This record gives sequence, structure tokens and C-alpha cells, in this order.
Amino acid sequence: MDTRRRPPKPPSTTSSHEGGPHYLQRKRLPPSVDNRSPSPTPKASDALPLPLYLTNAIFFTLFFSVAYYLLHRWREKIRNSTPLHVVTLSEIAAIVSLMASFIYLLGFFGIDFVQSFITRSSHDAWELEDTDNSNFLIEDHRLVTCPPPVNIAPIPKLPNPEPIITPLASVEDEEIVKSVTEGTLPSYSLETKLGDCKRAAVIRREALQRTTGRSLEGLPVEGFDYDSILGQCCEMPVGYVQIPVGIAGPLLLNGEEYMVPMATTEGCLVASTNRGCKAIYASGGATAVLLGDGMTRAPVVRFGTAKRASELKFFLEDPDNFDTLSIVFNRSSRFARLQGFQCAMAGKNLYIRFKCGTGDAMGMNMVSKAVQNVLDFLHSDFPDMEVVGITGNYCSDKKPAAVNWIEGRGKSLVCEAIIKEEIVKKVLKTSVASLVELNMLKNLAGSAVAGALGGFNAHASNIVSAVFIATGQDPAQNVESSQCITMMEAVNDGKDLHVSVNMPSIEVGTVGGGTQLASQSACLNLLGVKGASKESPGSNSRLLANIVAGSVLAGELSLMAAIAQGQLVKSHMKYNRSSKDISNAAS
Repeated sequence: MDTRRRPPKPPSTTSSHEGGPHYLQRKRLPPSVDNRSPSPTPKASDALPLPLYLTNAIFFTLFFSVAYYLLHRWREKIRNSTPLHVVTLSEIAAIVSLMASFIYLLGFFGIDFVQSFITRSSHDAWELEDTDNSNFLIEDHRLVTCPPPVNIAPIPKLPNPEPIITPLASVEDEEIVKSVTEGTLPSYSLETKLGDCKRAAVIRREALQRTTGRSLEGLPVEGFDYDSILGQCCEMPVGYVQIPVGIAGPLLLNGEEYMVPMATTEGCLVASTNRGCKAIYASGGATAVLLGDGMTRAPVVRFGTAKRASELKFFLEDPDNFDTLSIVFNRSSRFARLQGFQCAMAGKNLYIRFKCGTGDAMGMNMVSKAVQNVLDFLHSDFPDMEVVGITGNYCSDKKPAAVNWIEGRGKSLVCEAIIKEEIVKKVLKTSVASLVELNMLKNLAGSAVAGALGGFNAHASNIVSAVFIATGQDPAQNVESSQCITMMEAVNDGKDLHVSVNMPSIEVGTVGGGTQLASQSACLNLLGVKGASKESPGSNSRLLANIVAGSVLAGELSLMAAIAQGQLVKSHMKYNRSSKDISNAAS
């Protein structure tokens, strides 16, 4: 039986009993929460002879109304080519009112914001001190006994990893590492502070190792140009990942030979694609045709009613307005050229899918900038239009979407070849009839059963990803770029095989992003598509898309042949498994 009794009335806040195992102490309250202090009375404003809440409301209204008025006036001046420094008396008064209201709001809410943090910190300190030093808490002037301790087996603590310390080049670097680990120097600011991107990467890497206690040995840091990625490819680098690059080819495409670089860690992939290239070459080559070329961006805008949203839809679809919108769109870049737009509605929300040519760039940034120009222009005729987002997923970027599969995005291509019967038997080790049947049951019927969206192929994504990584493309755009349907049909009285791939949304570029890095630039140079084409803007990126489609055709041929002959597992066991411990070999 628990013989503990409720303690008598607690002593005053200035005394405590220390003679036994349990002593009583009244919980001290910080001044900000002491319930004995009188409640504060409402304060009057120092700026106006009005209550404080009315003064705040007046200055809030003044600030936003004057700001809107000035922005409206300046937009009219820009359209009318009126110098901004020429101001009227009403504009001078508006500027003075804006400054006065801004100063008031900054002083009032800024000071209150800081004081709230000071009060909160003081309150937390009082709570922490009294919680640690008392076994009884007083809440609402009532003494509450803490529940008796429960005997629970202690949870064993895992030992903290020992910090890994690598000697640095100088004492100054050691001090910087210490500042980063202590949090006094942000890691992201090292490049700006030091002016040396490689040194910043080394220091950041060492700070990371000491903070986590985990070694980054095996992740190389030497031998990379960190200046080339600053502000365009990667933030806060600590090294780089090595991915082997293999060569498949020659790929005979449209009468030209190409050696295709593929960056991958999957065994058999390069070898299999190379076998497909061999079959295509021996059969006279493949032919690729560009069906469309246009990058898309689809903002979402909102109106008060669906009727109002439909008015903008009809305005955009009116052929008489296209030329005006094209001028506004095209002035953002010498390569951006508006091709058209497609509208879709969901209630009172309107999705506008702009499509334009982007030269040799993949073009996402280019088209986004041009779309913003059009939206700003439309505000004059549709001032009630609210731009919810510059992208509303109707584009659709880095997501599988039917709109890309049907309408296309980036480069849309078809690539075909006729593989002779003797090549099918000699190189691919199978028969035409087996390939046709397997393609129907696997790539067409099987994908339909799975509910595939643009996935009517064997492994187009494998080849697209490998070529993308090798040539500096955005790997995430493999999602829509690998949408593909593979067709196989017996021709010439059933002797030969006609094979084709349709790829409606290959998104590639030869300038910008990762294409400027040394390794990726070398791979583009191998294909003859490095940089922008001066003679025919856009031709390099279109040729790269052709090579991607031709490589996919070769990969589809070889893998389908391996599956038809039951060689898939055997080849992977031979080329995609290793008995060597790579980590030990590297060390």
C-alpha cells in the first residue's frame, strides 16, 4: 500500500525543505506569465490620437493602396514611354505616404517581433530551471504531486561515431572548418567567402565528415573543375561520382555513322546496344524522321468565374490575336519562337500550354521567361486574372502524362529499320516470327494489361538514361523522354523484320546545364553535336534526338532477341554480376 500522503501547504517561494529525499519548492513564474500581475490595459497609439488597432488598420490600408496606385502609374508610364522620374504632385504625395506608412509598420511590428522572441526565451529558461529542480509542480496555485517513477529498463545508447579528422593544408582552413561545424559560418557561403571553389569543396567535405563521423573516402574530390558548376549545375559540392562511359556502335543512322557514348553501371547494357547497332549496320542502317520540335510550359491562371476564364480561352484561341501574342513571346530570346498554345479548363481555372522552338537549348528556362512576358501582357486586358503558378503540370515536365504521349514535347521522332533474315539469325540468334510474336505479347498486350502510359517498349528508358547522363542532359526528364512504342512486323513475304520506335517527347539540348561540363562536352563532341549550331540553329539538338532514337532502336532489337531466345538471365549472370569486392579494390 502506498503510504505517501499529500504534503501540507507549501511554504513561501523564498524557502525550501532540504532535510528529506523529497523537498518542496514553489514553481517560480517569469514576470511575463505571473498570474499575480494585473492584466495590461489597452494602449493608445503614439502616431495618431486613435486606438492602436484603428491606427494599424489605417496605415495598413494606406500602405497597400498607395503601393498599388504607384505600380499602376509606373506601368502606364512604361507603356507610354514616359520617363519614370517625371512625377506629378499626386505621385509625390503617394511616395511620401508610402514611406511614412512603411516606417510606421516596420517600427511597430519589427520591435514587437523581436520582443516576442525575447519574452519566449525568458519564459523557456524559467520553465527549464524549475522543471529540473522540483519534484512537485504548482499549476493554478494547486500543488500537484508528480507520478511515482516507473521501473523501466534503460535503453542502451549507441555510441556516437568518432569524428573523422583529416589534416588540412593550413591553420586558416582548420579555423574555417571549425566555424562550419559550429554553425557560425554557413556551408553554402564558402565559395563566396573564399573565392576558391575547389578549396570550398574540400573544406565543406571535411566539415561534413567531422559532423557526421562518417568517412567520404572513395568519393573523389580531386581532378574536377568546381568553377564550372558554380551557379548552374550543383550547390554545396563535396566531390563527384564516377560513372563509367561505354561506347556502342557504329550506329548507322540516316547514312552517317555515330559512336554512341553511354554512361551506366548496368552490365550488359552497352554490350546489348552494341549488338543491336551491329544488326542495324549489317542490314543497311536505320532511318530517323523528326515529326515535331517544341518545348512546352503551361501556367495555371484563375478567375472569379468559369465564364471569365472561358473568355480568356477564346481570346487566346482567336487566330487574330496570335501575331500580337507571338511578338510579346518571341522578344524574350532570339531563339524562342511561339508555335501555338492549347487551353484546358478545370472550373474557373485555365491551363495554357504554350509550345515554342528553343534552338539548340532544351529550353525550359527560355520558354518560362517568354510565358511570363505573355502573362504580364494579358494583365492589361484581363486585370482580374490571377496567376496561380508559372507551371500547372499541363506541360508536363518530369512526369508521365498522356498530353506528352499524344501531343509531344521536345523532339518527336520515329526511327525504323529493316533487319534481314540472315542477320536476325546470325547476329540476333533468333527468328523473325519469334520477335514479332514476343513484341505483340510483351510490348503491346503486356503493357496494355499493366495500364502503361507510353511504356509500350522493352527498355527504352535504359538507353535514354545512359545517353542522357553521358551527354549532360537532365536525367529526370528521362521520365517523358523514354515514352516509346516499339513495333515489329514481318515483311518481304515474312523473311525480313521491320522494326520501329515512336518517341514523341525526347527532351535534349546541346547548350546549357550539364552540357558545358568537360566530360559531357567531350561526349557531345564525339557525336559531332557539341554546342550550338551557327549555320542552322537547333540542328545539333535535333541530331542528338535522332541519335537517341536510333540507339533505343538498337537496344530494343537486342533485348527482344535475348528474351526470345531465353538468353536474358544467362547474359546477366555472366556480365552483370561480379565476385570482386569493388569497395576493397578501390581502397
